[in-house]
Amino acid sequence: MRRHLISAADLSRDDALLILDTADELAKISERSIKKLPTLRGRTVVNLFFEDSTRTRISFEAAAKRLSADVINFSAKGSSVSKGESLKDTALTLEAMGADAVVIRHGASGAPHRLAGWVRGSVVNAGDGTHEHPTQALLDAFTMRRRLGPLDGRRVTIVGDVLHSRVARSNVLLLATLGAEVTLVAPPTLLPVSVGSWPCAVSYDLDAVLPKSDAVMMLRVQRERMNAAFFPTEREYSRRYGLDRDRVAKMHDDAIVMHPGPMNRGMEIAAEVADSPRSTIVEQVANGVTTRMAVLYLLLGGANLGGEDQ
Repeated sequence: MRRHLISAADLSRDDALLILDTADELAKISERSIKKLPTLRGRTVVNLFFEDSTRTRISFEAAAKRLSADVINFSAKGSSVSKGESLKDTALTLEAMGADAVVIRHGASGAPHRLAGWVRGSVVNAGDGTHEHPTQALLDAFTMRRRLGPLDGRRVTIVGDVLHSRVARSNVLLLATLGAEVTLVAPPTLLPVSVGSWPCAVSYDLDAVLPKSDAVMMLRVQRERMNAAFFPTEREYSRRYGLDRDRVAKMHDDAIVMHPGPMNRGMEIAAEVADSPRSTIVEQVANGVTTRMAVLYLLLGGANLGGEDQ
């Protein structure tokens, strides 16, 4: 019986901790000279990407290959999709190929949920529109836990373009499940209308929140999704909401700086901050492979990680 990972909201506390604990065990594999396990030998994982994302696609590909799965990379560009094939037709093609898991990134919110109704294999959401990106939230939580210890009671601040960020939504949901206190900091124009129903606090004053934060996650300003002026100028945005050396000095000694990438250096985060010892940005990339290994390992092993039976 297959399971899916569509939303961070599908994960109970036990589910999330199971993934993070499994990732801890799998991280030891990356320290060996031979970094492969035979666990998913004979299984097929399809990376179905309708949006460009080198970092996430390579991370999932590396995770599947380290578990000895066969990997098929399917890019919408240059495929039958670009000729007008529907998502359902593509899903039926994958089903005919016998895909055991489909990792999907799509520009439309809800596409992974629809796909889960059309295929027998597991579906993993690698980002859908401005909705969610649950494995990014898991790798972020894994990174925080390694640096800070248990997340219960930890204060996490997420700063920037929350409106267009699927990473922010997934992080808020997962971190709340794990017992962390989350505060969103952004201009009013870059907060969703529904943010009042999210399990987090909201502030417009970054300087007031920084001294109380254990982790500060900066979000990329997604200019490619903006069709209007959400703030006066880039310089003004950086002055109000950018993380520079002076602002980092207000954080306590053990606090960490995070960014899901890719970064706009000099806008939401200064280069010297991104490259500082506080920064976990490179660790997040490495931890992404380990965390996605854990997700594939548990899903294809039949573990209940939330979502609906199909």
